[in-house]
Amino acid sequence: MENLIVIGHPDQKSFCYNGIMKTIIETLKKNNQKYELIDLYADKFSPSRYYRNEKIVKKYQDLVTKSKRIYIISPVWWFRCTPLIEGFFDQVFAQGFAYVFVPITKIYAYPKPLLGDKKVRTYLTHGAPSIPVLTLYLNSVKLRLVMGVYSFVFGWFKTKTRQFWSVPFVDLKKRIKYLRRVEKDVLSDIKK
Repeated sequence: MENLIVIGHPDQKSFCYNGIMKTIIETLKKNNQKYELIDLYADKFSPSRYYRNEKIVKKYQDLVTKSKRIYIISPVWWFRCTPLIEGFFDQVFAQGFAYVFVPITKIYAYPKPLLGDKKVRTYLTHGAPSIPVLTLYLNSVKLRLVMGVYSFVFGWFKTKTRQFWSVPFVDLKKRIKYLRRVEKDVLSDIKK
């Protein structure tokens, strides 16, 4: 299996679901690419680390292991991905599966990624315009993902994150432009 899509949006009419995910799937199908879909809401995945989803987490880890490319799709709520995407990171990209700590001294270690062979693309949709998020808030959503999650799991500079701005407020022409960008990304990934 070449491609894994992880969606974390509860509304199937949303731009994440009905726009981005649908575009990824259609592009993969047109190019005879196999894919698996993890729909966290449809799977009733629990974001709580304390509510262990052992069977489904193992299934998700198997899908991650078998994939070459991973597409993660989430809206941004309160400067974070949805709770189910965050829970997915916590439980699926767990220590021992996605990374290990390599000791340097008695009290310090660094994370060594175990999934560095994966190509990862993340699509984030914002209700906010880009200027305040990129300036006032220092692009904290992307920064946290890249430095706080992906560097541990996949290594530095191995992932790509695309953000779409003011999604609830942009016109159809702008949404089509966003989806063409998604299609170009997927086609570029397939050719590599």
